Amino acid sequence: MMSQEQRVPVLAAKGLTKHYGHVVALENADLEVYAGQVLAVIGDNGAGKSTLIKVLSGAIQPDKGEIFLNGQPIRFNSPSDARRQGIETVYQNLAVAPAMTIVENLFLGREIRRPGILGSVFRMLDKKQMLQQAQEHMSELKFRIPSVTQNVETLSGGQAQGVAVARSAAFASKVVIMDEPMAALGVKESGMVIDLIRKIRDRGLPIILISHNMPHVFELADCIHIQRLGRRVAVIKPKDYTMSDAVAIMTGAKEVNEYAQ
Repeated sequence: MMSQEQRVPVLAAKGLTKHYGHVVALENADLEVYAGQVLAVIGDNGAGKSTLIKVLSGAIQPDKGEIFLNGQPIRFNSPSDARRQGIETVYQNLAVAPAMTIVENLFLGREIRRPGILGSVFRMLDKKQMLQQAQEHMSELKFRIPSVTQNVETLSGGQAQGVAVARSAAFASKVVIMDEPMAALGVKESGMVIDLIRKIRDRGLPIILISHNMPHVFELADCIHIQRLGRRVAVIKPKDYTMSDAVAIMTGAKEVNEYAQ
């Protein structure tokens, strides 16, 4: 079997640098995530996690550095660019439309038009096809909801975030990026999202998970990317380190020069 070092990462960043005047957000930051892997990204406030994710998702442009998709250099000029390349991002602020149905949220901005002149000229939606695909997708993820035709505002917080996660899984062909997806959720609702994340990983999609919640990180992550002062300082495996170790590395109290995944 090919070792992780010999495999090509699905998404990689090399030497990403981003300055805002005299403020250094990223300084020669690197990252790699492989197929079927949950890579957690942790770091103290100001470590550059958000900037790193915004660069990877096309929201901002780096001053220097390169991004590689399946080993090929690529540039994202916008989040739409990243989405077109199969990279979906889930944010903590429940980026769903509450007054719309689950089906409408799943296909928001990517609606399926009816074939022929009805779709191309009159822009009519193929609601039957969207309903069928939504039901199949939710069934595949084993996401328990009474009906995909109900409005998102009728769901619990965990279910609503689950819709955002499911939408990313439906359209991501390369990578799913999740920025604190469980930050506003309770224990039970977080458990629902954790279960969805595992199902997505089991389908072979790599996931980059940004989280401050160390129990969630150690429960979900295959590897943990530790960011400090704008750059990666270590990549560790949860089975080899404790939560206290990870926090110590994150804050600089402990040094680990380890990048093998």
